Amino acid sequence: MRFIRTEIPDVVICEPIVHGDARGYFVETFRQDRLEEFLGFKIDFCQDNESKSSRGVLRGLHYQLAPSAQTKLVRVIQGKVLDVAVDIRKESPTFGKHVAVELTGENKRQLLVPRGFAHGFIVLEDDTIFAYKVDNYYSPENDRGIAFDDSDLGINWQVDSSSLNLSAKDKIQPRLEETNDLFEYGVNYYE
Repeated sequence: MRFIRTEIPDVVICEPIVHGDARGYFVETFRQDRLEEFLGFKIDFCQDNESKSSRGVLRGLHYQLAPSAQTKLVRVIQGKVLDVAVDIRKESPTFGKHVAVELTGENKRQLLVPRGFAHGFIVLEDDTIFAYKVDNYYSPENDRGIAFDDSDLGINWQVDSSSLNLSAKDKIQPRLEETNDLFEYGVNYYE
């Protein structure tokens, strides 16, 4: 597995090695020891989640407050998404900036979205299956979000807004500047 730091260095692309032949392929999708060696700290994933969506479904931008903050390791099993991580760590040099990476069933790329980031994705193909690991259990009382269409974030979701399919919750999320529930830059949320 190869690890690539993005323009926001804490967000990491994970590229597995795909071994293919006439019979199909084999891919090692996760190696905790190699990921921890690259990151320089221990991470314990405790829950796997999966969703299936049609083209135009937008999920996000979501995050969990401490002590329920989550690191996510996301991937697409089938189909295609544009996956987005937004830095919501106050005083961070990249606060309010985002990384957008195309994840597909073909490219097998994964994105590590650390604690202190809001996460979302737009589905670009029908019947897309999206899967992810988290290192903390979901906590409804710590569940938060940011408006996907906050103009200050400048995210190009690559789909016409009239084609978007959003949950009721995601239609009413606050803009980043209206959000008081953010992370402090420099705090170790992994202890």
